[in-house]
Amino acid sequence: MDDYLEQILHLIEEKGLGYARPVDVSKKLGISQASVTNMLQRLDAEGLVNYTKYRGTTLTEKGLTIANAIIMRHQMLTKFLRLFGLDEETIYKDVEGIEHHVSKDTLNVITSLVAELEEDPELLERIKGRI
Repeated sequence: MDDYLEQILHLIEEKGLGYARPVDVSKKLGISQASVTNMLQRLDAEGLVNYTKYRGTTLTEKGLTIANAIIMRHQMLTKFLRLFGLDEETIYKDVEGIEHHVSKDTLNVITSLVAELEEDPELLERIKGRI
Protein backbone atom coordinates (compact mmCIF):
# COMPACT_ATOMS: atom_id res chain seq x y z
CA MET A 1 0.00 0.00 0.00
CA ASP A 2 2.78 2.41 0.93
CA ASP A 3 4.57 1.84 -2.38
CA TYR A 4 1.40 2.57 -4.33
CA LEU A 5 0.64 5.81 -2.49
CA GLU A 6 4.25 6.93 -2.81
CA GLN A 7 4.36 6.21 -6.55
CA ILE A 8 0.99 7.82 -7.20
CA LEU A 9 2.22 11.04 -5.58
CA HIS A 10 5.53 10.90 -7.48
CA LEU A 11 3.69 10.38 -10.78
CA ILE A 12 1.27 13.22 -10.10
CA GLU A 13 4.21 15.52 -9.41
CA GLU A 14 6.39 14.23 -12.29
CA LYS A 15 3.76 14.28 -15.01
CA GLY A 16 1.99 17.43 -13.84
CA LEU A 17 -1.36 15.99 -14.88
CA GLY A 18 -2.98 16.08 -11.44
CA TYR A 19 -3.51 12.32 -11.57
CA ALA A 20 -1.64 9.06 -12.03
CA ARG A 21 -2.51 6.51 -14.70
CA PRO A 22 -2.62 2.84 -13.67
CA VAL A 23 -0.29 1.96 -16.58
CA ASP A 24 2.34 4.35 -15.19
CA VAL A 25 1.97 2.96 -11.65
CA SER A 26 2.38 -0.51 -13.14
CA LYS A 27 5.60 0.47 -14.92
CA LYS A 28 7.06 2.23 -11.86
CA LEU A 29 6.39 -0.69 -9.55
CA GLY A 30 7.08 -3.46 -12.07
CA ILE A 31 3.70 -5.00 -11.34
CA SER A 32 0.96 -6.10 -13.73
CA GLN A 33 -1.79 -3.63 -14.56
CA ALA A 34 -4.36 -6.08 -13.20
CA SER A 35 -2.61 -6.09 -9.82
CA VAL A 36 -2.40 -2.31 -9.84
CA THR A 37 -6.11 -2.03 -10.66
CA ASN A 38 -6.98 -4.37 -7.79
CA MET A 39 -4.92 -2.33 -5.35
CA LEU A 40 -6.32 0.98 -6.62
CA GLN A 41 -9.83 -0.35 -6.05
CA ARG A 42 -8.85 -1.36 -2.52
CA LEU A 43 -7.23 2.03 -1.83
CA ASP A 44 -10.37 3.71 -3.17
CA ALA A 45 -12.54 1.63 -0.82
CA GLU A 46 -10.31 2.71 2.07
CA GLY A 47 -10.70 6.37 1.14
CA LEU A 48 -7.06 6.90 0.19
CA VAL A 49 -7.49 7.48 -3.56
CA ASN A 50 -10.19 8.38 -6.02
CA TYR A 51 -10.11 5.65 -8.63
CA THR A 52 -12.38 5.48 -11.66
CA LYS A 53 -11.88 2.81 -14.29
CA TYR A 54 -10.19 4.14 -17.47
CA ARG A 55 -9.36 7.45 -15.79
CA GLY A 56 -6.51 8.79 -13.72
CA THR A 57 -6.21 8.15 -10.01
CA THR A 58 -5.91 10.98 -7.53
CA LEU A 59 -5.05 10.97 -3.84
CA THR A 60 -7.63 11.95 -1.28
CA GLU A 61 -6.57 14.31 1.48
CA LYS A 62 -5.99 11.29 3.74
CA GLY A 63 -4.02 9.52 1.00
CA LEU A 64 -1.92 12.62 0.37
CA THR A 65 -1.09 12.93 4.05
CA ILE A 66 0.04 9.30 4.18
CA ALA A 67 2.00 9.58 0.90
CA ASN A 68 3.86 12.67 2.16
CA ALA A 69 4.72 10.88 5.43
CA ILE A 70 6.01 7.89 3.44
CA ILE A 71 8.21 10.13 1.30
CA MET A 72 9.52 11.99 4.34
CA ARG A 73 10.36 8.67 6.03
CA HIS A 74 12.14 7.48 2.87
CA GLN A 75 14.12 10.73 2.59
CA MET A 76 15.15 10.71 6.26
CA LEU A 77 16.37 7.11 6.14
CA THR A 78 18.29 7.86 2.93
CA LYS A 79 19.84 10.97 4.48
CA PHE A 80 20.87 9.00 7.57
CA LEU A 81 22.63 6.26 5.59
CA ARG A 82 24.30 8.76 3.27
CA LEU A 83 25.99 10.35 6.29
CA PHE A 84 28.08 7.20 6.58
CA GLY A 85 29.15 7.11 2.94
CA LEU A 86 27.31 3.99 1.88
CA ASP A 87 26.92 3.50 -1.86
CA GLU A 88 23.61 4.52 -3.41
CA GLU A 89 22.59 1.01 -4.43
CA THR A 90 23.03 -0.27 -0.86
CA ILE A 91 21.17 2.73 0.51
CA TYR A 92 18.29 2.22 -1.91
CA LYS A 93 17.92 -1.50 -1.11
CA ASP A 94 18.20 -0.97 2.64
CA VAL A 95 15.78 1.95 2.74
CA GLU A 96 13.24 -0.01 0.69
CA GLY A 97 13.39 -2.76 3.32
CA ILE A 98 13.57 -0.58 6.41
CA GLU A 99 10.97 2.04 5.53
CA HIS A 100 8.05 -0.39 5.72
CA HIS A 101 8.97 -1.60 9.18
CA VAL A 102 10.39 1.40 11.01
CA SER A 103 8.17 2.74 13.78
CA LYS A 104 7.39 6.40 14.28
CA ASP A 105 9.42 6.39 17.52
CA THR A 106 12.46 4.88 15.79
CA LEU A 107 12.14 7.37 12.94
CA ASN A 108 12.11 10.18 15.51
CA VAL A 109 15.36 8.78 16.97
CA ILE A 110 16.95 8.65 13.50
CA THR A 111 15.77 12.18 12.73
CA SER A 112 17.37 13.44 15.96
CA LEU A 113 20.58 11.55 15.22
CA VAL A 114 20.78 13.07 11.73
CA ALA A 115 20.37 16.56 13.17
CA GLU A 116 23.07 15.97 15.78
CA LEU A 117 25.50 14.40 13.33
CA GLU A 118 25.02 17.22 10.84
CA GLU A 119 25.71 19.77 13.58
CA ASP A 120 28.77 17.91 14.86
CA PRO A 121 30.94 16.68 11.97
CA GLU A 122 33.66 15.58 14.40
CA LEU A 123 31.24 13.20 16.10
CA LEU A 124 30.21 11.85 12.71
CA GLU A 125 33.85 11.25 11.79
CA ARG A 126 34.50 9.47 15.10
CA ILE A 127 31.55 7.18 14.50
CA LYS A 128 32.60 6.52 10.92
CA GLY A 129 36.05 5.65 12.24
CA ARG A 130 34.53 2.85 14.33
CA ILE A 131 32.71 1.31 11.37
